Amino acid sequence: MPDRSNPLEHAAYGGPGWQPRVRSLREEAHGIWGSFGIDSEYGTLRSVLLHRPGPEIVSDDPNGAQMLDRVDADRAGRQHDAIVETYRANGTEVHLIEPPPVPRPNQMFMADLFAMTPEGAILARPASEVRAGEERVAAAGLVAAGVPILRSISGTGTFEGADLMWLSPGHVLIGRGLRTNAEAMDQIVDVMAAMNVAATRVDLPIGTMHLMGMLRILDRDLAVAWPTRLAVAAVEALEDEGYEVHFLPDHDEAVGGFALNGVTLGPRRFLMAAGNPVTQSFYEALGVTCAAVEVDELAKASGAIGCLTGVVSRSPAG
Repeated sequence: MPDRSNPLEHAAYGGPGWQPRVRSLREEAHGIWGSFGIDSEYGTLRSVLLHRPGPEIVSDDPNGAQMLDRVDADRAGRQHDAIVETYRANGTEVHLIEPPPVPRPNQMFMADLFAMTPEGAILARPASEVRAGEERVAAAGLVAAGVPILRSISGTGTFEGADLMWLSPGHVLIGRGLRTNAEAMDQIVDVMAAMNVAATRVDLPIGTMHLMGMLRILDRDLAVAWPTRLAVAAVEALEDEGYEVHFLPDHDEAVGGFALNGVTLGPRRFLMAAGNPVTQSFYEALGVTCAAVEVDELAKASGAIGCLTGVVSRSPAG
């Protein structure tokens, strides 16, 4: 036995038997934590975090709840079930969170509540008082799914995950606007810098909600954007990374049908809102295979498939 009077003979104090932790978080993550991490927007979708909406989405004051119209909770729930079934049919693991007995009305919009990185999640801090506290529910769901939380937005920073997109494993795009402010962007840039990831900051137009609402990346070299909304600097950043940027063909389907508000299932595979024939044909002409589900009831809450889906894991960019 080591001499107890000499600490340096004990492993606990760095003596013989001490085993230093030499691997990085990224290297050891999937042995200690669960399966998580993304470094692109187009890698095969492996797992997502969702919340099935319930009675909390019914409001006598939809505008006050940040919704477009009164929502039928039963029909919205059935449409959400169809999204879950589609993910599972495509081999995507679905983590369903169970919020407190009375969730916030917008809790189902999980994409806003965190941004995923190769090393873990950046926990959001929603900009609206109506949504304050949703991030705590997301944090519990992430931990249950085996995801480390790298950073919680602090101070007076506000950030919603739909304002961050991966252009490449070494480059992210961050939008500043109604939901994400400059203070939060500074915090995110610091997290990214520690992973050797560059960040391009762009401003979002007045009257828009998120960066996600004006851009979708469908493959390593293919992006679709909303004309008149996406900043020139964002298009330039995409083109510098080798993307060919195409623009939505139908304004009415984009606004009323949430035609861009979908999720990339894998390279040139896209889950989108049903009822948008012009836009679906446009995607298919670009070589994209589309799966479509009805979301018209869910969309009354001012969001669709992209907003509902917190992406936990994708296959690494190739």
